[in-house]
Amino acid sequence: MELEMSIEDLLNKRRVESDRIEFKASWNPDDIYHSICAFANDFDNVGGGYVLIGVEEKMELQLDR
Repeated sequence: MELEMSIEDLLNKRRVESDRIEFKASWNPDDIYHSICAFANDFDNVGGGYVLIGVEEKMELQLDR
């Protein structure tokens, strides 16, 4: 299945809200299955999400101004 956006946009959360993206640094079946099931339930009707395996999430510091 082809992505609707470039991988760079997905990795940098440019076109998808961060609550629809899960980053998994390594293959841990239990964590990955949990994320897939959560996206499949789609209680908020947002259209699922993306699980990116082999990518660690980069934490961003947000400053209140």
